[in-house]
Amino acid sequence: MSSSLRVFLGICLLVMLLVCGVVLFRPDLFRMKAGGEDGQPAQVAKQEAAQRPAMVVTAKPPKMELLPVRLAADGEVVAWQEASVASESNSLTLSEVLVNVGDRVKKGQVLARFNGRTVAEDVTQAKAALAEAKAGAMEARANARRARRLRGTDTISEQQIEQYVSADRTARAKVRSAAAALASKRQNWQNVELRAPDDGVISSRDATEGSVPAAGTELFKLIRQGRLEWQAELGSEEVMRVRPGNRVEVYTADGEPVEAKMRARAPSENTKKRTTLVYVDVPASQGLWAGMFAHGSFDLGESPALTVPMEALVPSDGFMYVYRLKEDDHVERIRVTAGRQEGNRIEITPVGNAKLTEADRVVVEGAAFLTDDDLVKVAGAKE
Repeated sequence: MSSSLRVFLGICLLVMLLVCGVVLFRPDLFRMKAGGEDGQPAQVAKQEAAQRPAMVVTAKPPKMELLPVRLAADGEVVAWQEASVASESNSLTLSEVLVNVGDRVKKGQVLARFNGRTVAEDVTQAKAALAEAKAGAMEARANARRARRLRGTDTISEQQIEQYVSADRTARAKVRSAAAALASKRQNWQNVELRAPDDGVISSRDATEGSVPAAGTELFKLIRQGRLEWQAELGSEEVMRVRPGNRVEVYTADGEPVEAKMRARAPSENTKKRTTLVYVDVPASQGLWAGMFAHGSFDLGESPALTVPMEALVPSDGFMYVYRLKEDDHVERIRVTAGRQEGNRIEITPVGNAKLTEADRVVVEGAAFLTDDDLVKVAGAKE
């Protein structure tokens, strides 16, 4: 017999001796296995759970509270009204720009100045032309008056009289023309200074010193009165829940709420997005500016809700649970859906046939470490 065969037979003999020893001295192992096939592990698990030491927890009853009903929305913050400030002068050089983007201005405040030297000369010439026209008109009026006095005599003919009267009318027309020309030149002089049409904030500046903008060229944009509005986008069903006057909170880039009020809603729906714009007046704020995208919520009143402390809510396997305390100091795991949150309390709604009332108590501290039907020891609850 070879040595390898002897080793193999020796190992087999040793294994048989070990099996016989287990059968003789630990037969209970085979009874537990047999019992497991008859459904005994559940009873064993319950016995083991009953033998575990009770976990000390705190419990509080759910509360029925009035919670605010809010409708969340997103939208763009835009200027309430934006005024365009354009040049009204032709061929004038922009000599001074007095404001920048972001500056607050008052109605009538000078924003920029043009070089008005040529305009001033035009005004002087127009004044002289008006004075000359007035002098000529005075002479023509006097001539016409004398001619009328001589009518009916042989000193002057009727044709000459008509010539003097016509010259008087022409002279007076020249005076009116010269006066209109002077008024136009004076208006050009006023246009040398570009003024703000209303109180507001400069939102855009295209004015550059030394440029020669044509009449009608936009040089500034002004957010009238500095007012902003939030244009929230709501779906067809959502827009029916809001009304003008609703209180609204619009959140800044830092997450701080800004109190606002709904003003109106658009009369038509965006056929591509299937949304309707709702216009919300937003007060001046350091955290909101035109062009930003913001989140907000509409306050739709209050409604009753069953709430528990946040610590009582336990997430597991993609669902939310609470543990209700039973009379025998064991706990029952109840699946719930979470709703509105106010402070440290959150709304819950039991799923299925489960029920929770204010007469029940749910585990708060220690809930995250429990499983269904665990034995617990309740300490004094904190309010």
